[in-house]
Amino acid sequence: MEERAEKEYGQYSDEELIVRLRDGESGVTEYLMNKYKNLVRSKAKSMYILGADSEDLIQEGMIGLFKALRDYDSGRDASFLTFADLCVSRQMYTAVQTSRRQKHMPLNTYISLYGNGNVDSEGEQEELVNALAAHMGQNPEEVLIDRENVAQLEQAIEQGLSGFEKQVLDLYLTGMRYQQIAKVLGRDEKSTDNALQRIKSKLKKRLGRQL
Repeated sequence: MEERAEKEYGQYSDEELIVRLRDGESGVTEYLMNKYKNLVRSKAKSMYILGADSEDLIQEGMIGLFKALRDYDSGRDASFLTFADLCVSRQMYTAVQTSRRQKHMPLNTYISLYGNGNVDSEGEQEELVNALAAHMGQNPEEVLIDRENVAQLEQAIEQGLSGFEKQVLDLYLTGMRYQQIAKVLGRDEKSTDNALQRIKSKLKKRLGRQL
């Protein structure tokens, strides 16, 4: 089935296939849903750290992908892949926020991510963890296993950050850059980047006072 679909549709761009879908060619939906299922799985892996079940996230991601197929407008949106990435991320993050039952994040959530290698082109995540570790007089590996410092970091996040800043931090730690975060949260890029800079400054100052 997949080989047949690849033969039939593989030679066309996503945007061309969307036009065919609008013309009533139902097989396009299954083909594109299958084509981008790995995108959904990849997003689910990164957002799993926000406290949701992996299978639930995949299901939500597939819903987001279906919405992308339904709503994509080549005259308004960027490429279908970019639009689908946004729809999947937004659907998953909305589901995570809706389903959270705990008031606070697990103590080890934020710190555990700093060593996962998701460093963007500016090296901002590495810069943040190294700065926090420097305040603690430890290297990042030691911070990972220091529960007391983890608790202090969580307290700094809970008490020192605004609701918007917590959302930005959530998504930043999944590996998103501020431009992507802005789109997922429906905010402009400048305010999102400013929030990220405030987060860094607040956490550094807060932890510096506590230690």
